[in-house]
Amino acid sequence: MNAIKQLLTALFACSLIATIGHAGENSNWHTDVESGLAQAKKQNKAVMVEFTGSDWCPPCMMMNQKVFSQAAFTSAAEKNYVLVVIDIPRANEELAEENSKVAEQYKVKGYPTVVLLDKDGKKFNHFIATEHPSVPQFLAHLSSALEKKDMN
Repeated sequence: MNAIKQLLTALFACSLIATIGHAGENSNWHTDVESGLAQAKKQNKAVMVEFTGSDWCPPCMMMNQKVFSQAAFTSAAEKNYVLVVIDIPRANEELAEENSKVAEQYKVKGYPTVVLLDKDGKKFNHFIATEHPSVPQFLAHLSSALEKKDMN
């Protein structure tokens, strides 16, 4: 029984590391909106902000595994967007409290939510990420949202 608990703990730790991998040190994901906006202004891009609960939200974990951690997604999305992840993890109360304020600011009601901002920080799209559960679907939505924004 003890071996099963150890195995489950190890599996959970591995999945947690994989889940939060897209916001790791070697990634191009920013972990705060302000730094993302600063880069967006320099590069004349929009900003995609993903709000997630990396260690407790099964749909968030699924979206990270199937979309956000995929090189095909990040390389394509970064052509027009600066990527930002705002995590509200249960394992880090201080970070969760700080990032919950950001989620409130953008009126996030559930997870995973994505907010799209122009380079000046004006919101032009807001959606639940699981509406687009594959890399091609998600990228198509990002392109469509940007086209609609540019038409207005």
